[in-house]
Amino acid sequence: MKSIWHETKTLPKYSPLPGSIHTEAAIIGGGLAGILTAFYLTRSGIRTVILEARRIGSGQTGGTTAKITSQHNLIYQRLIRTFGENDARLYAAANQQAITEYARLIRSCSIDCGFKETSACLYTRTTGSLLNQEYRAASRLGIPARLSSETELPFPVKNALYFSNQAQFHPLKFLEAIARELTIYEDTPVISVKNHNRLLTPHGEVTARHIIFACHSPFLLWPGLYFARLYQSRNYMLALAGAPRLENTYLGINSDGYSFRTSGERLILGGKGCRTGSIPDNPYQALQNFVHKYYPNAKVSTRWSAQDCISLDGVPFIGRYSLLEPDWYVITGFGKWGMTSSMAAAQIITRMICKKSAPWDHIFTPQRLRLKASWKEALSHLSHSSKGLAAGLFSPDRRCPHMGCRLVWNPYENTWECPCHGSRFTQQGKILSGPAQTDLAEK
Repeated sequence: MKSIWHETKTLPKYSPLPGSIHTEAAIIGGGLAGILTAFYLTRSGIRTVILEARRIGSGQTGGTTAKITSQHNLIYQRLIRTFGENDARLYAAANQQAITEYARLIRSCSIDCGFKETSACLYTRTTGSLLNQEYRAASRLGIPARLSSETELPFPVKNALYFSNQAQFHPLKFLEAIARELTIYEDTPVISVKNHNRLLTPHGEVTARHIIFACHSPFLLWPGLYFARLYQSRNYMLALAGAPRLENTYLGINSDGYSFRTSGERLILGGKGCRTGSIPDNPYQALQNFVHKYYPNAKVSTRWSAQDCISLDGVPFIGRYSLLEPDWYVITGFGKWGMTSSMAAAQIITRMICKKSAPWDHIFTPQRLRLKASWKEALSHLSHSSKGLAAGLFSPDRRCPHMGCRLVWNPYENTWECPCHGSRFTQQGKILSGPAQTDLAEK
């Protein structure tokens, strides 16, 4: 099942690492965050290589809905409550600056990637009170926003909250353009890190002064303890031919809400997401039922799913990996907003390595402890992980090689999924995504 992006763009292939090398910066992961970070580091004069386990853009970058937005669901009323108004304002500024930088970079480099400035909209079909609260929060923070009951959607809504000056694009066309002058090694998984600065791969060692973990979910158990500070969620999508075009992007805030955006002549419909390892009732059929009801003349041209890492307090981890490793950096926990966050992350990490800073860097630091914002998710994550670990002890035939959790079969994806930390494997046991690094052991 190819995403609409992989269906419409084939990226060039890069060779594996040819042998042991030395470099100034090594980036683990060739998604948009890793590629953008390498782009800005290289432009800053820092010799950088990218080590990608499979193909660049093969992970979440190739499965995203590719909305570039500072409207991250109902985040601002929560940030004001748990982080404070000043930090909430800086979070919005960091993401809006990322949108502005996308526009500048795409124009200056003449990148043909379907970039379109648009408005982003949250909608509800039940009650408008939550959107009224988010509107007031956005207004306090200086975010251009408006409320309306008018949308382009095929059903009436109770309320809708619009943010102007947002955007959308084709992520793989953009990725191809900015990757052209970078040093990239594909089919080069990093197995371990030795002596603080040596990355071990099947093809040789990479010795680097700076190491950036941009591999979606950090695979080291220590330091950082990211397995205990992140969980993963899957989302399901259809691309529809013959559906009406939308000028704006949309996201429903309720549990039965959907995501909408147009790409070219097709409409991308998303929804029915859940924590990885918690298998919903046929999510693709649920989306298909929605299409039959509201877009009866549309045809499904492709379907796919994607996976997001989510931090317990809902804000990405961008910055130093650990106080114990001052030359390591991490980029993870984007939630469902990886396109905008990737740009913000690339600039934050580049500034840190170049000994510069921005006023919002502290908001994303992995060393933060925001108990008010994270304690409920922490308890939920602990519960899921404890159950998975216990099941693995009593049923060792399908255990995740990461920490031994009992794997769950997803019949709609034909994959094994770890309900603890989100690793995924093919039916034959080949690894698809981490934090696990190895295939399943043979029975």
